[in-house]
Formats: sequence, structure tokens, C-alpha cells
Amino acid sequence: MITMKFSDMRSKEVISVTDGERLGFVYDMEFDKETGRVNALLIPGAYHFLGMLGKEEDIVIPWEKIGKIGDDLIIVNK
Repeated sequence: MITMKFSDMRSKEVISVTDGERLGFVYDMEFDKETGRVNALLIPGAYHFLGMLGKEEDIVIPWEKIGKIGDDLIIVNK
């Protein structure tokens, strides 16, 4: 089991191991209210043209897709 503060998760960059894409930084997490376990990490979608043309959908990374949580990075299988 991993024990970590949410503020520590927010400082880690999320990278896809499949294509090396830099997905961004965690801004929120989904929890199971029954067990208190994390179900998914949420990463904000990219903005189009300084936000004036909207933004992409937020990226939801299910906990099962997290490969490794390191000191600076979170590696995921997207």
C-alpha cells in the first residue's frame, strides 16, 4: 500500500509509458467513498488558443493504469 499526501501527488508529472506523452499534473483524485481508496487520478485537459476556444476533456487515469509512482513522475499505461 502507498501512503502519500495529495499535495505530493500534485507535484508529480504524469507521463504515458506507451508513447512518452506528457499528460500534465494531477489536479484531483476520485475516491471510493466506502473504502476510502483512490479509484483514479484526474489531469486537466489542454486549453485551445489561450482558453478562448475551450479546452479538451479532463484525463481520467484509473488506478489500475498507474505503473509506477516515483519521486518526480507518475508513469501510466494510457
